[in-house]
Parts: sequence; C-alpha cells; structure tokens
Amino acid sequence: MKHVAQNALKSAVIVAAALVAAAAAQAQEITGAGASFPAPIYAKWADAYKTKTGVSLNYQSIGSGGGIKQIKAKTVTFGASDAPLKPEELDQAGLIQFPTVIGGVVPVVNLEGVSNLALDGATLANIFLGTVKTWNDPAIAKLNPGAKLPDTAIAVVRRSDGSGTNFLFTDYLSKVSPTFKDKVGAATSVEWPVGIGAKGNEGVANTVKQTQGAIGYVEYAYALENKMPTASLVNAAGKTVSPTSDAFSAAAANADWSKAPGNYLILTNQPGDGSWPITGATFILMYKQPVDAKAAGEALKFFDWAYAADGDKLADDLHYVVLPDAVVAGIKKQWTNDIKVEGKPLFGG
Repeated sequence: MKHVAQNALKSAVIVAAALVAAAAAQAQEITGAGASFPAPIYAKWADAYKTKTGVSLNYQSIGSGGGIKQIKAKTVTFGASDAPLKPEELDQAGLIQFPTVIGGVVPVVNLEGVSNLALDGATLANIFLGTVKTWNDPAIAKLNPGAKLPDTAIAVVRRSDGSGTNFLFTDYLSKVSPTFKDKVGAATSVEWPVGIGAKGNEGVANTVKQTQGAIGYVEYAYALENKMPTASLVNAAGKTVSPTSDAFSAAAANADWSKAPGNYLILTNQPGDGSWPITGATFILMYKQPVDAKAAGEALKFFDWAYAADGDKLADDLHYVVLPDAVVAGIKKQWTNDIKVEGKPLFGG
C-alpha cells in the first residue's frame, strides 16, 4: 500500500508539473493579426523563434483593415498594416507604429504564351479602370514590341477586403493616373469599377492562377511561392524594371525615417533608375500602455530577435528588404521611450 500511495503521489506530482508547464507554454503566446503582405516572413520568423525560445506567435493573416480593427478592439497583442496610420490617429488611439520589413507589390499575370510583359503606370491604371479590356490593346502592344499578344479579354482580379496591399497599389495608381485618383482613389478599401474580388494576397494569387487572361497584384513573396509570371513596370525615371530585391532596396534607399513622425512613410513611385514603383514598408501597431504587459513584452522580444542576423537571413530568403541598422536602433529607442507599464519602460534595449 505504501508503494502504491507513493507511486500515486509521484504520478500526481508529474501530472501537476505537466499542467503547470503546459499553462506556462500557453501563456507564452503572442497574438497578432492583420496584413497578408508580411504573412510569409512572420510565419518563418514564428517557426524559428518557437524552436529557439518555446514562445509561439499566433498570427492571423486577415488584411490590414482587420489588423487595425483588432488592435483597436484590444483583442491581439499587435496589429499589422501595410497602410501606415497618420500620427494624429496613432495619438488618438494611444498606439505606436514601427516598420518591420520592406517589400514590393507586383502585377501577376496568367497569359499563355507571354512571359515578359511590360506595363507602365497609366496603362496599368486603365486596366484596373476597365478601359483597357483586351491583351492586344494598342497601349499594351506599344510597350511590348514584337510580343504576340492575344485578343483575350483581360480578367481583372483585385482585393475584396480592407488591405494594405490594396493601399500601396491604389496609392501608386493614383500618383500616375489623375483619372484613377479621381474615380477610385487611394485607400485600403476602394470601390473598384471592374474585376473579380478575392480575399488576401493568397486569394488574389489563387484566382489569377486559375483564370486564363487574368491580372492581379500581390506581395512579391506570393508570386515567388506560386511561381507566377510578373509584369515589369516603367518607373518614375522612365526605366523599365523587374521586381527584385535590388529594385525594392533602390526605392527604400530614399526613405528618411528620422523625418517621419510616427514612422508615417509611403514609398510608392520613388525616384531612381532602379527603383521598383510599388514598394512599401509593413508596420506593427502596439499600445503605449499595453493591456497585457507580459504578452507585449514577449512581442518586443520577438521583434528584437527578428531584427537580428537570424531574422534578417529569413527575410532575405523571401526577398523582403531588411531595415538598416540605424533605423532598427531608432525603433528600439522608440520602444523604450513610448511603451511603458506604470511609468517604467517595458523594453530595456
């Protein structure tokens, strides 16, 4: 009986310890929601970070509009958006905003027999306005001399949800086309005159792949992952450029974050021969006075790790552009100065 009692006690201790460990592991979960633009790199970072620390990140790729709503509703540790909030909106909500990586939005096409398509901003805008309707339209033919363009109808695929990718794409088109700016404008959600709606970068990529004659727009990592043909674009310098990490970096080189209150900075249609015209940063939104200090502290540790060498390598592999060291140093200073619990900095740097 004595041995039975001891064994029972030992089993109870083991079970209790396991429950405590499980509860601790469960508590060490960071929650985030928002932009699908950075979802591929956040997934890579999350896997690597959990392996290293045991702390998990539960990130929901629901679009920038959803991420802003979730953080304002205080249901997640951080929100994510590719459309930066203006300083006055951040102040009103008690939030801070900081970039994580820079990437490019690229036109993706499904056009049999055509693999090296070139477009300029005005023609791309007219496609999404519905005034350029077939692939052999003279405006497209002029940009692609010698190409055998079919008379296939253009199937426009655009985002149906509130989206930072939408914002970057429409911001660019509004800058290069007064007609687009007047009729559609730049926002996370717009009233599109034509097209098939799809949710998330994932939805747009899948719909374009399944639709002959389609054109859509996605973050570059989704084009790579799905092995989708991309169109080159004529940039602000009049040069035809392909979407590459170097082209995103060339556009990002114009960024001066030190002169951007609240890190509000838009990188579309930047000057420079090598600049990709639809380049943008993606941002994290967190409370200056977090509701759950422990979770917020874990989130800052996560992003601190993501900005270091291991995180940078994973971002490079997915063709995102990492932030310069000086910018990262400024972000960490911002954390120390702005995110506080009972008047004390949550992040010690």
